[in-house]
Amino acid sequence: MSRRPNGLFLSQWKYTLDILSETGLLGAKPSSSHIDQHHHLALDDGPLYSDSSQYHRLIARVIYLTITHPELCYLVHVLAQFMQSPRVSHWKDALRVLRYIKGHPGQGIFLRRDSALHLTVCCDFDRASWPLSHCSLTGYFIFLGCSHISGKTKKQYTVSRSSAEAE
Repeated sequence: MSRRPNGLFLSQWKYTLDILSETGLLGAKPSSSHIDQHHHLALDDGPLYSDSSQYHRLIARVIYLTITHPELCYLVHVLAQFMQSPRVSHWKDALRVLRYIKGHPGQGIFLRRDSALHLTVCCDFDRASWPLSHCSLTGYFIFLGCSHISGKTKKQYTVSRSSAEAE
């Protein structure tokens, strides 16, 4: 956290560099995006990744990093679905996330001093998009004034076809 004349800036810069150093990507070329738009991670049936505990540790660390990198919420949600049996492609996509973060290590949340203290929530969903279970995904972002402070993506297991059916 650093105090600025016009607000507070929250960053996980050192934590980001620690992750990059631990995985050996400190000298890697940064990636311009963190995921392919039309990814097929859920349908991948390639070879299993040999060290699932390494995958678990990396995903857990990146989950914590989403506090200051909200654009990673969806992708981390997707990658976390494969903790039981990660594939080599899942590991490569997790490393792509780190190469994306390498290009933005000091990104953070800026809380403006003059911002109104009101919460705004933006929500969106897509119907039956998860290819394995055909569950819907719901995502939301929370803003404090004009500062993004939180976000989440979640699978919806129960779907009703109409509001009358739900009652």
